[in-house]
Amino acid sequence: MPGTAFLIAAILVEYYCGLAPSICVMLAGLCIADYLFVPPYGRLDIIDQSDVRLVVSYPLITIIMLTLVERLRRAQYRAQLLTAVSQSRYEMLLRHDNERLLERRATDAMHRMLHYIAQHNRSLILIRALDPTNSMPPGSFIAAAAAATPSGMIDDDSFGAGIAFGAMHSKVHHEDLARACERLIPGHHRMRFLSAGQDWRPVDCVCDRFTTPSGEFLILRVAD
Repeated sequence: MPGTAFLIAAILVEYYCGLAPSICVMLAGLCIADYLFVPPYGRLDIIDQSDVRLVVSYPLITIIMLTLVERLRRAQYRAQLLTAVSQSRYEMLLRHDNERLLERRATDAMHRMLHYIAQHNRSLILIRALDPTNSMPPGSFIAAAAAATPSGMIDDDSFGAGIAFGAMHSKVHHEDLARACERLIPGHHRMRFLSAGQDWRPVDCVCDRFTTPSGEFLILRVAD
């Protein structure tokens, strides 16, 4: 079998380089095997039974093997492609689920803030956005809460620089109100309110912090 080595070479070339280079190797191996390993050696002008067996058996077996390897390579490529597509779709599905989860959390946070504003609208003093440049104006939250409550006791006519005032701000001493607008922090505060007798009395207030997709907000209200 003088073409065995060339058969193995053609199969290896087919596996790593493709069909066209392997056919070239097969044809070159046929000529070299007939010239060097089939008697009479070193001559191509004399054709005998050994030459006929080589010309028939070697290309036939080589083409069959190359066809099988080509089919296996294409099946492997198809499997790799399907795997890549499946992985891509899986990642897209995970990304979509994560985005939906984040949107749900953002919606829940917004609903909690609006519910808080609507629940304490009568005792609301002011809302302050911690980053007014990147946050939604707090007046939009106040307007939404006022629309959601039948009484509509929230005043959003006066807001700017990330601050919106509620229904109780007109009764707060102007110095306490200015201090709250400038240096408001979460926690308990004591502020002076105008009483029925036109005198100032201290009232406990609570400042809560809310983190929403539109930014972070501080809500100051009268304590229950």
